[in-house]
Amino acid sequence: MTTQPTNDAAIRQWNDIPRAALEAMEPDGDFAKRHLVNPVLLRMLGDVNGRRILDAGCGHGYFSRLLAARGAQVTGVEPTDTMFGYAQEKERARAQGIVYVQADLTRLPDLGGPFDAVVCSMVLPAVPDWKPAMRACVEALRPGGLFLFSVNHPAFEQLLSTWREHGDYRLRRYLEEYQFARTHAPDFHRPLSAYLNELAALGCRLREIAEPGLDPRAAREEEATTPGITSYVHLPNFLIAAAEGP
Repeated sequence: MTTQPTNDAAIRQWNDIPRAALEAMEPDGDFAKRHLVNPVLLRMLGDVNGRRILDAGCGHGYFSRLLAARGAQVTGVEPTDTMFGYAQEKERARAQGIVYVQADLTRLPDLGGPFDAVVCSMVLPAVPDWKPAMRACVEALRPGGLFLFSVNHPAFEQLLSTWREHGDYRLRRYLEEYQFARTHAPDFHRPLSAYLNELAALGCRLREIAEPGLDPRAAREEEATTPGITSYVHLPNFLIAAAEGP
């Protein structure tokens, strides 16, 4: 009998991320987030000055800090001791007014009222019991508020490693749900329809889907240190969705 993964087990694995890995993602995430994810999220959010935003599953807090620097009133939720502690440390040093709360997204405490927007970036694929996490994000919105989430594109989530091996992209399993290895902890593959159908079931109205491609100039500059990065020019490794809450 196969033991089903749990959120608590996933949190324990993510808690082992080395501090050096967190410091390497300052100030705006890794290469992919800097070039592909962040620009789309910030464009979709628009002017955040004075808006109350929840960074759901904020990790070490880099995106919370980007939003606060743009004038947002930010609350960041993170379950792991390691990343929560790092985010708090940065807030003590910078005093940006970010409120960090240590909690599992599926068991949110009172966060002080509804949010104008909720961002859940690169979190849902890491959560075994992900539907309650998405529901909590939507329920945290004010009526008609904006919910953004990003995931590794379900059709191309292992793009870089496959491209390096074959010189193109190959996919054998898409419709199944399964676990696969990542650098620090596993992710869980789900077809795109799983995320979008749950979004609809929660009463959200899809506003935009983005599948960003890498600027060829950025790929040329990075190719020497990250072989295969040109694959990001041709195929989307990330999918970003914007929806209005009920």
